[in-house]
Formats: sequence, structure tokens, C-alpha cells
Amino acid sequence: MSDARFILLCFRSAVTCRWVTRQMFIALSNASIALFLLPVSSVVAARDSIDPGQYILYAGGCISCHTSDTGPDLAGGVPFEMPFGRIYSTNITPDVETGIGGWSNEQFANAMRKGILPDGGHLYPVFPYTSYTLISDEDIDLLYNYLMSIPPVRFVPPDNALRFPFDQRWLIGAWKRLFFDESRFVPATGQSDQWNRGAYLVEGLGHCGACHTPRGLLGNEKQQLAMTGATYRDEVDGKFLDWSATNLTQAGSGLKLWSNGQIEEYLKLGFSERAGVFGPMNRVVLNSTSHLHDEDIIAMAVYLKSLPALEQNMSVSKPAPDVMRRGEIVYDVHCGICHQPNGEGAITTGPPLVGSAVALAPDPASLINITLYGPQLPHEPVSPQWQARRWEAMESYYDTLTDSEVAEVLTYIRNAWTNSGSVVTAEQVRRQR
Repeated sequence: MSDARFILLCFRSAVTCRWVTRQMFIALSNASIALFLLPVSSVVAARDSIDPGQYILYAGGCISCHTSDTGPDLAGGVPFEMPFGRIYSTNITPDVETGIGGWSNEQFANAMRKGILPDGGHLYPVFPYTSYTLISDEDIDLLYNYLMSIPPVRFVPPDNALRFPFDQRWLIGAWKRLFFDESRFVPATGQSDQWNRGAYLVEGLGHCGACHTPRGLLGNEKQQLAMTGATYRDEVDGKFLDWSATNLTQAGSGLKLWSNGQIEEYLKLGFSERAGVFGPMNRVVLNSTSHLHDEDIIAMAVYLKSLPALEQNMSVSKPAPDVMRRGEIVYDVHCGICHQPNGEGAITTGPPLVGSAVALAPDPASLINITLYGPQLPHEPVSPQWQARRWEAMESYYDTLTDSEVAEVLTYIRNAWTNSGSVVTAEQVRRQR
């Protein structure tokens, strides 16, 4: 027997022993945890009735993009890192000089659905008017009236910092002719009202494709690969990093193993047996989906589960046996206790890695971030159920593992059990530090 194999078996025996002890704890705690494993509709206390326009604000995800970590609500200033430079979100309070207080309803609708400012200038498509174009007249009116009713905030966000020629707004007109079709949501015949409501929320108001659809060299969404996952830069805890939005189709690397109920719990409570919110998704759930009515969350799940399996054509070379062996040793020492030796996870210790959309994302950026920095959980509770059901906080391995060790253990996770994913390189890890 080789030395490496002997060490692996020793570690696995130790991990198995600790895992059995952990299962005893799980069994003892299941009685109390079961109190929280209730359907979404029965665990979430009814929220106070809110203004219909404020509901559209939540459904549209406006708060996350227009409220900075240190600034006034909806006054803008949130930075977006693009390949062409940095763009800051605008002030959408009704301040006449620095916000949208001087805008008419028609001007507001043109900005939302056409990407056109009152002066005729073009909005950069980092503002998702490519999705908002689907929003109904009624919802536009509700949102406009609500925004005009909130307190005005005098605040001027920082100037955009874009490289030439991308700082020339008139070029967006040409971009629109290539990549933007103004339209309204039309219910699909042959589909239920519930399915159509889910489609409207996912494709339009919720603009999920803005993050979950890969983009071309000019920033256009590749509609032929819609919802198959994408890479983007986002600021979390003051640091800009690459993040990978997961595949939302029924592909093996997407939501194939998720039930409708698990999708509903994730969006409403921030937690399901398949995964919990972390990183950029914290803001999405905290500021948007957790506020939606149960029937809308259920409709979104129905629509997402209907998306046909689709994956990006990526050549996946089989990792070298020695890389898998070394990665397995690191996994058994650092990961197997919580995620279990078989990668199936446990409700009180860690999410499953088998078939994990995060683990199998086309780009392993989010998986690398979790390993280096920990999962970067929400700074405030998403829901009482999230507090009661969350897993043990994963530690950061930034100082514990080398770039090569991180690459090897993540390659192992992406290719162990029934998983199949691309090899993670030490260079990819280094870029995320």
C-alpha cells in the first residue's frame, strides 16, 4: 500500500468516527429542528400589508441596486464593476435636483422599459431594462406612484468611471439596435395562470437572467444559453470578486435535484435542504424575494422547474488521478465532517455537494470564494426559520490551505461521486485572493 493511500485511509477512519458522533447529535436535535421544517405558507408570519407600489419595488429588486451599504435608502451610489469600467446606480428618490422628482410617469416608464432618460440619453444596460421592458403598465404606474410618495433624498452618486469609448452614451443606441427588443409580457397560451405569473416575475420584474445568463463581449445576454449560469463581479463585505451565478435550468449542474418546495424555501426563507443564501444572493433574498407573497414564490418555483435542461458547451477533461487523490485527502480532513464522506451533507451540518448547483457551476468562482472566505452569510437574519435551521458556520480556509490545495479539493468535489465538472486551477484560486 502506498504512503498516500495509507494516510488517506487513516484520515477517512477518523472522519468516519467523528461523522458517526455528529449523526448522534443530529438525531438528538431532530425533534427540536422538526418544529421548523414546515411549509413556507405556515412558517412565515403574515407581513403587514404593504403599499402595492412598494410590493413592485420588492419584486423588482430595486433596493439592492439603489441602496448602498452606507448611503440613504434608494439614493443610489452602489458600484458595479464591468469589463469596461465602473458604473454607479442612480438616486431614485423623488428629489427634484438629484433624483427622479422631476420625472413624469411617461418619462419614468421610458427609463424602465426603453432605457431612455428624460433628456433622450441612453441608460447603460447594467440597469436591466432589457428585462423590465416586460413590465405591465399597471405595475409601472404602481411603482412610479410609490417612489413619488417616499421622502426625497438629496444625494449625488459618484461619477461613472468608464474607459473610452464606453463612456459615450450615444453608442448604447447602436447596442440597443443589436441586442434589445422592446416588448411586453404576453402570457403563453397552453400554460397555467400560475406558470405565466412565475414567468413574468422571473423573466421580467425579477430580472433573474441579468445575473444567471452568460453575456457576450459587448455585455449582451446570450439568449441561446439563457439561465445556464454566468460570471460577474460583485462587492461583498467591501471586496470586489468574481462570482458565479448558478444554472437555473433542469440540467444536472442546475436545479434538477431541487424540489419546488426547496426552491420556495430558499427564495422565501433563505434556506432549504439543498442550499442557503450567501454572498450576492443575500441582498436578493433579504431585499426582494423574502417579501413576496407565498403564491408568487410558488409561481416562480413552478416556472423555474419548467425550464428545460440546458448547459453551456464546456469541454470537461477528466482530472488526473493524483490530483483527485490529493483532493480527497484534503476533503476528508477539512470537509467530510460537515458535508459527509459521501458528499450528501446533513440538515444541521452542511449542504449537499452531490449535484450542487454552486459546486458544479461552469465557473468555480463562488465555490472558491466560499472556501477562501467562508460563505459570507447575511448580516441580518433572513427569517426566523433561517436562524433556526442554518448550518454550522463554515470557517475560512484562506490561511489554512495553499492555492494548490484549494484547487485540488475543489476539483475533487466537482468530480467525486456523480459530479462532473471542470478542473479548478491554482491560478483561478490565486485570482480570487
